[in-house]
Amino acid sequence: MSEFLSRIRKKSLHKKVMEAEDTVRFFKNGMDLGWSGFTPVGYPKVVPLALADYVEKNNLQGQMRFNLFIGASIGQEVEDRWASLQMTDKRWPYQTGKVIQKQVNDGTVRMGDKHLSLYAQDLGYGYYTKGRGGGFDIGLVEASGITEDGSIILAGSIGAATEVIQFSDKLIIEINTAIPSFEGLHDVVMLEKPPHRKPYLISRVDDRIGTLHVPCDHDKIVAIVESRKPDKGRPLGPPDETSERIASNILDFFGDEVKAGRLPANLLPLQSGVGNIANAVVGGLVNGPFANLKVWTEVIQDTMLDFFDSGKLEVASATSLSLSEPGFERLYNNWDKYVDKVILRPMQVSNNPEPIRRLGVIAMNTPVEFDIYGHANSTLVGGSRMINGIGGSGDFLRNAALSIMHTPSTRPSKTDPTGITCVVPFATHVDHTEHDLDILVTEQGLADLRGLCPRERAREIIDKCAHPDYKPILTEYYERAEKDCFARGIGHEPHMLFKAFKMQESLATDGTMKIKNWD
Repeated sequence: MSEFLSRIRKKSLHKKVMEAEDTVRFFKNGMDLGWSGFTPVGYPKVVPLALADYVEKNNLQGQMRFNLFIGASIGQEVEDRWASLQMTDKRWPYQTGKVIQKQVNDGTVRMGDKHLSLYAQDLGYGYYTKGRGGGFDIGLVEASGITEDGSIILAGSIGAATEVIQFSDKLIIEINTAIPSFEGLHDVVMLEKPPHRKPYLISRVDDRIGTLHVPCDHDKIVAIVESRKPDKGRPLGPPDETSERIASNILDFFGDEVKAGRLPANLLPLQSGVGNIANAVVGGLVNGPFANLKVWTEVIQDTMLDFFDSGKLEVASATSLSLSEPGFERLYNNWDKYVDKVILRPMQVSNNPEPIRRLGVIAMNTPVEFDIYGHANSTLVGGSRMINGIGGSGDFLRNAALSIMHTPSTRPSKTDPTGITCVVPFATHVDHTEHDLDILVTEQGLADLRGLCPRERAREIIDKCAHPDYKPILTEYYERAEKDCFARGIGHEPHMLFKAFKMQESLATDGTMKIKNWD
């Protein structure tokens, strides 16, 4: 308790300290709740689980339901527990977990999806809770401390915590004593509403434009609770052969761009999404020829620590330390080594188009699929089954100096080792349009789409990115569509509109996308 109280440097707030179970009285069915947390770090743990225990013990499943507005994903031990008890009614803007995903897709949970920089901004504008006048009934925030003036020292992520603190009627703060104080890592900028918003004066990755703490009206704090639950983080397996081949294609491309004078020798600030391919790309950079690199991204994963250790990465800016449990242990054991090289920002800054475009970021993200003209689907399998959400990929891809999407050319199905092609005639859902993307990459090769018309793009994508099993099928589709559309004078971007999803139909009926013909 003494360490816990020492983290609350404004002593008048000590009277707000209570057990997690004592906070249950603040929650009422139908409330709008804002939470801290981002992929899945820095989210409240003990209060949500205490509330879940109360619902389960009193058989209140489905009778205490809440609308959750969080920066991005949170730990499954909380996310899926709430979903299994039917406590989640509405969920914005990104989730991970088997139970919550099932409920999103069977209609139990209402989910909305939006580019993260816009989502954070629109939280502050009150768009998502306009029925109650904007803002949240209660904000739940994990912190690593409170300053003498009542400002909040956040933990391993910022996400939308700044908006939650700013626009909640009441606040419950969890002080996590299982982690060190993160004081000094944050660069906090609070949302200002138009027409008086100021520019983000960031011209270098290591520029700081804000404060170390989140200003807070401490009169809104109704409870402070100790947490001793560390972040479980995001475990990632080692890169497989396919991921390494994709990474190799990207690194070769970077080398060619440097030789051509289109990139400097130390590249441009890098953004990398989450997952094994992103991990493999960073791993390739660790062993690659480039040095004096910088990262402007959303999340810092385990391989970023390897990147720092290699001496090739100078600084990384993100909104979350999305490390695994071993990654966090490594960070805490070598705190002084890494802390001066990391800056954490609110996601309305880390994902904002203004610094992304000014810095000339190289964006790299993974889609579900992309089509032969360069449209990409990041969210919906088969055009309707939600996976996680668009996250920040669109923020980066639309505004980057180089917009790269990478995916395996195929994903195995239960009935066919190459049953699902990730290169399709027509994306079943479009999150990123042909106007947003420059480079598409699979383990088969890299398609540079810059300066190409749609018909040239189609040939390049099929030739460089498609799996050999699907290359003739896609080529036949394109050539038949081109012939038919030219004959009718509608051939700028040729499609056989009533045949475009025949491969998906075959997958549903026959377990394979390897159709015999397009008739």
